[in-house]
Amino acid sequence: MSTMPDFDLSTPSVWPPWRKILFRFFLIYLVLQLAPWAWQWMTVIPGLGYVYSYYDAADQWIVNSSNQYLFHIKDVLVPMGGSGDTSYGWAQLCTYFVLALAGCVIWTIADRRNSHYEKADYWLRTFVRYNIAGVCFSYGIIKLFALQMYFPNLSQLATPLGDYLPMRFSWMFIGYSTPYQVFSGAMEVIAGLLLLNRRTVTLGLFVAAGVFINVMLLNLSYDIPVKIFSMHMVLYCFFLLAHDARRLFQFFVLNKTAPPNTSYEITFSKTGMRVARIVSKVAFIILAVGLTFYNSYMSYSANAQVSDVGPIQSGIYDVKLFVLNKKDTIAPLASDTIHWKDVVFDKGGQGSVNSTDTLFRQRYRRGYFSYQPDTVNHTIGLKKFNSDSTYLLTMKYELPDEKTIRLWTKLRHDSVYVELVRSKRRFQLAERQFHWLSESNR
Repeated sequence: MSTMPDFDLSTPSVWPPWRKILFRFFLIYLVLQLAPWAWQWMTVIPGLGYVYSYYDAADQWIVNSSNQYLFHIKDVLVPMGGSGDTSYGWAQLCTYFVLALAGCVIWTIADRRNSHYEKADYWLRTFVRYNIAGVCFSYGIIKLFALQMYFPNLSQLATPLGDYLPMRFSWMFIGYSTPYQVFSGAMEVIAGLLLLNRRTVTLGLFVAAGVFINVMLLNLSYDIPVKIFSMHMVLYCFFLLAHDARRLFQFFVLNKTAPPNTSYEITFSKTGMRVARIVSKVAFIILAVGLTFYNSYMSYSANAQVSDVGPIQSGIYDVKLFVLNKKDTIAPLASDTIHWKDVVFDKGGQGSVNSTDTLFRQRYRRGYFSYQPDTVNHTIGLKKFNSDSTYLLTMKYELPDEKTIRLWTKLRHDSVYVELVRSKRRFQLAERQFHWLSESNR
């Protein structure tokens, strides 16, 4: 049994019909949206991951069936992975909305006795509040270490600006400036910390709303495929702020003293409940803050140690010669999909070639690869992805001097000889320019 100082349960408040209807809808809708987030935290408990697999299977069946018979967004839904805005994501959104609407109608017809849902509303708001805090810590802490968006690498700098899609352009825009990214992360972390304390929830929601509105507009403006997620984060903030609407109107519009927000104050009479509350909050802080901070720090330390993969020096290399079958020197034509125009060997065993050859992982009209030199046999193995178990091709190499690399390989059915010369090309953007005194526009 619990008592809530702001709830007069002996003479309970009476909600108007519109509020009860809205609460029923939002309770169902928000629980459906946030259930995967709750499962994500609970799967650290042994055995719950197995239970979650049944929940996930049921969710997929409902979403796919709803799409097949109602929405017809796409014949075969593409599951969510690197993108949160896939056809499955939109079908899931429609499904949850319809389920919440139907559930609200049934609930409203079946339940005409309850005059309010104060306790359920408290737990729903607490659930949503901790979700917002968790997301703030998850994204904010990695930004503190400048790990979400990286500074443009050599391959990206060598790609013409017009070849980029809007998302990658925005990613490099933020990754270029470490101070800006750290500031963004700090604001998210501050919002999360404020949301942990019941007395500072309103301020935390204002900070979080400002952060996520900015994120949402970036996603919408630069076609970043987390639009559904970011719009929901804004919705969660406004859902909680709506409970403070009267106080906020009184303070900001009428310029009157507003009473304190005590709607999150709760006192448990049983010792077990008090202990459970403290343990749950400590566990959340350890997982959401401590573990995220530790993982981000380890990633930051690992990235700081990334260096050249010897004996190849990182840099951009122009193709001086590209000889096919030991006799044909191919001119670098713009329409040619075979000829290599330049090659980038970046730090950490990553690289790219200026070619539209689909043998490589194509992005923005460059072929990306991972490489691993063998200094004993003087070969370089190229993969599409670093995690691949087999090489795309293996090249013999020779380093006559510090600026030249000679490569021999078999490309499909042709023998290829490539001579690379280290480029003197210079990227002003990579110099991270900053001027207090600027006499003209740059």
